[in-house]
Amino acid sequence: MCSCAKMAWEMVGVYRLLSSIPLFVIIVNLQYEVSEGGANPQEIDQHLKLGTQLLSAGQLADALSHFHAAIEGDPDNYLTYFRRATVYLAMGKSRQALPDLSKVIHLKPDFTQARVQRANVYLKQGKLNDAEEDYMEVLRVNPSNEDAKTQLEFIEPIRETISQTDEMMTQGRWNEAIELLTAAIEKCVWDPSLREKRAQCYMEIGEHFKAINDIKPTTKMRPDNTEAYFRVSKMYYDVGELEDSLTEVRECLKLDPDHKSCFPHYKHAKKLNKLYESAQNFINEGRYKEAIVKLEAALESESQIWALVLKAKSKICRCYSKLKDVPHAIKNCGEVLEMDEHNIEALVDRAETYIMAEEFERAVEDYQKAHDIDNNLRHVAEGLERAKRLLKQSQKRDYYKILGVKRNARKREIEKAYRKLAAEWHPDNFRTEEEKKIAEKKFIEIAAAREVLADPEKRQKFDNGEDPLDPEQQRHGHNPWGHQGFHFNPFGPGGGNGFNFKFHFN
Repeated sequence: MCSCAKMAWEMVGVYRLLSSIPLFVIIVNLQYEVSEGGANPQEIDQHLKLGTQLLSAGQLADALSHFHAAIEGDPDNYLTYFRRATVYLAMGKSRQALPDLSKVIHLKPDFTQARVQRANVYLKQGKLNDAEEDYMEVLRVNPSNEDAKTQLEFIEPIRETISQTDEMMTQGRWNEAIELLTAAIEKCVWDPSLREKRAQCYMEIGEHFKAINDIKPTTKMRPDNTEAYFRVSKMYYDVGELEDSLTEVRECLKLDPDHKSCFPHYKHAKKLNKLYESAQNFINEGRYKEAIVKLEAALESESQIWALVLKAKSKICRCYSKLKDVPHAIKNCGEVLEMDEHNIEALVDRAETYIMAEEFERAVEDYQKAHDIDNNLRHVAEGLERAKRLLKQSQKRDYYKILGVKRNARKREIEKAYRKLAAEWHPDNFRTEEEKKIAEKKFIEIAAAREVLADPEKRQKFDNGEDPLDPEQQRHGHNPWGHQGFHFNPFGPGGGNGFNFKFHFN
């Protein structure tokens, strides 16, 4: 097979491989020419051969280096420029591909496939006039070129769409503008101005993350686009994503270390992020007071951005709830819910605080709100059921109230309260039978309360809304004193007086 035919079939293989890329498959049957006075023709031919093989194998960076070498050896071979442009386009580097395509057209004006390819790039970049001019030139030379015909038909509708979009944005018709811009972007995928317009529309309707997704690609569409990096960084900051904000602003500083906007923003965001990281580390270690100090410092540093203020206050709410500081927890959780009434974790934290305060109805209300927002959260569903049980339990007998201790009382406090009340309601302290019956009933309640609260397992059941002494709530029923009677020694070993009593009851 002759050299020119071999090169032609290699090109066919390359473009079949890149069929997923929006490039036209080109069959080139051209005589390879080396300019007089160039590098060693064998070396150039070797670079072209290796470059084509690597391109076929998808090793684009390696292929590119060989085409660079071939062009340096022979700067007048249009085919080598075209191959390099193909690599650039496969790598998504349309800006670098354009000069090569223009060089091909300059060296060989009748190479219509290069002109079509350049027109396609112009169209994707939103350079409609340049694209139109190239397509029309192709059709002048070859009126039957279907690719040029098809693409040319899109240009005028795109112009009209962009004009309508500008009018809609002026009128505040953001959703309609988004719909039209989306259609235009499908054809002009590398046009940064269209994405910037759509990002503005998304910001106006509160779709901040969609706006970010539109601005991020523009950092690569314009050279040294520091302003786009800063804008994306600021957008991430405004939605409370400090790590992402820092990532983007660092890219800006790589291009310009002294950027007047990026540098001060970087210093501020870095300091604030460090406060949040320290606070989270303290929370993870259970050091809630230290965490609150860091979070309050974060609020002093940034008190205007809604997402960051909400983030700090939410964590403070959680910390006070974990500290069992009822007044501060309810206050701070309430502030969070004033900012965001659908904040599930703040509702849960406040519900748990209400349980500590024995305000079970309010706890049920908060858990119910959280469950209505998202009924797929297991911890919310379990919390709601527990709050309901505690509410029902509070309407019956409350062992904490019987002994007059708080729900977070230690065992020593429970024993002390029990002994005091047992001595006070000792039946021997009363004279009449009626008084003794009342005292006996009270004494049994005190003993039951002590039995539950002094036993960690039973106390846990009770704290979860289950009465371990209620036969209806127990699988096999439970009578702590047996069926025949209750033998009880409130002042036995360690009790101080050593009196024994036996109560019989039905």
